[in-house]
Amino acid sequence: MAIVVKDLNKIYRIGSMEIRAVRGLNLTVKEGEMIALIGPSGSGKTTLLNIIGGLDKATSGSITVFGKEITNFEPQELVEYRRQTVGHIFQTLNLIPTLTAAENAKLPMIALGASGEEQNRRVDELIDVVGLSERKNHKPGELSGGEQQRVAIAAALANDPAIILADEPTGELDSVNASIIVDYLNKVNKEMGKTIIMVTHDPTAARSADRILRIQDGVVRTDVEPVESQAKDSVNYADILKERISDIDRQLEELDDSFRKGSVTGDEFVEGQTKLKQTRSVLVDELHRLGILY
Repeated sequence: MAIVVKDLNKIYRIGSMEIRAVRGLNLTVKEGEMIALIGPSGSGKTTLLNIIGGLDKATSGSITVFGKEITNFEPQELVEYRRQTVGHIFQTLNLIPTLTAAENAKLPMIALGASGEEQNRRVDELIDVVGLSERKNHKPGELSGGEQQRVAIAAALANDPAIILADEPTGELDSVNASIIVDYLNKVNKEMGKTIIMVTHDPTAARSADRILRIQDGVVRTDVEPVESQAKDSVNYADILKERISDIDRQLEELDDSFRKGSVTGDEFVEGQTKLKQTRSVLVDELHRLGILY
């Protein structure tokens, strides 16, 4: 097993209030697997990803990665773990706007102390892997959203980590670019042998994984293969899509309310509404593909 999570709990405290984000969660991930984590907003998906990635600390329970329990790592051990064992791909990209694509991809290697020659060789290799050889000297502002996310994939691979953690890697992209990113993640998984855990609300991205784990209320509720989710458990899969649509409808109502109260600007309202409606449209189309009218 690449990753074993046992009885994991995470509690956030805000003043006298406790928020239990993860509740005794258990899961295992085999080396070389690609896992999709799905579930409603606030279910604990990103919290789980951050704890596995060494970005957050568990309240209790254990996580073992390639035979080493990381839960009680000291701060410096966590730094080395993040640099050498895991690569992160965030929805927000985290690219430096003043650096080129190649320079952004180099940053993890600089932190690890790789030689200049090794940096250049590795960056050329990775930029080619993500299909951006002709764009490597462009800055993020000169790249499309899909191209920026491909730079983020290259950066995540820079130090040749065994595990890639992707948090909504297609969340900000249109369907065409989202499909491209999913294809590259599959390439990284199948051809490079990386273990990938991906948080996603995108049904197409989820179906590309070896297993789909549904997380709700801080625990794993279902663990199925994509074929099962479409065939044997197609009703269950449809319920997941319907629940996500209901969640988006709730977010749209909250956005309307925030706009009426003046807590968001007109531009923020339009941008947020457009993104939510686009995502809703994709989910409704997926229900239609399953032969379900909504």
